[in-house]
Amino acid sequence: MQLTRTNGNGRRRQANVNDGRNGNGKARTNGSLIAFEQVSKLYNTSAGEFTALQDVDLTIERGEFVSIVGKSGSGKTTLINILTGIDQPTEGRIYVDGTAVHNLKEGQRAVWRGRTMGIVFQFFQLLPTLSVLENVRIPMDFSGLYDNGARDERAHYLLSLVGLQAHAHDLPAQLSGGQQQAVAIARALANDPPVIATDEPTGNLDSVSARNVIQLFEDLVESGKTILMVTHDDDLASRATRTIALADGRVV
Repeated sequence: MQLTRTNGNGRRRQANVNDGRNGNGKARTNGSLIAFEQVSKLYNTSAGEFTALQDVDLTIERGEFVSIVGKSGSGKTTLINILTGIDQPTEGRIYVDGTAVHNLKEGQRAVWRGRTMGIVFQFFQLLPTLSVLENVRIPMDFSGLYDNGARDERAHYLLSLVGLQAHAHDLPAQLSGGQQQAVAIARALANDPPVIATDEPTGNLDSVSARNVIQLFEDLVESGKTILMVTHDDDLASRATRTIALADGRVV
């Protein structure tokens, strides 16, 4: 699954964002793919200030399958949102593959996220009026990666990986919940991102579909992907190679 991203001239494309390196050109992550450094996140609510994350220090290496567990309100989703650039830390620094994500402006984060992160949501987030194939193409169209003619070919390939190539021209509503989540995983892989981030990816699936999704994640890790999975399910968490537990916004 190591496919090269190319532009119209067949040359590999580079993301045009700040790489977060120091003056010597060296990444500040000490070789780790992901590094949180003293990351805190505070929200102002009607009830006052709420601390979702507090002084989180965390490193994740390439090829790890990490489950993130904790009670509701422990900071799991906030951690994933900061990792993917959906949200920004109030304090601290987050580096992903050398990129200083906390320094990126909103537009830069969107470009970086599209090329670096594959995100799998609990509720699939497929566009109902687009075919399965068109849904998988969306990240490639948005980021401008791969030649236009190659996008359908890659989308078909990714659907074959999740066993749904025969449903390429169906609408999402014609598929089961497990099949829709498989399409969402194929879409997350569209730009060949190094990191897959998931928030309760099996929360709306039956037990058989959930096991199939986790098996697919394990296969992706074997192929070199790094996966972070938020889950409340202890059995699913045990399938990961490492577990990070959060309580009251802190790693415990």
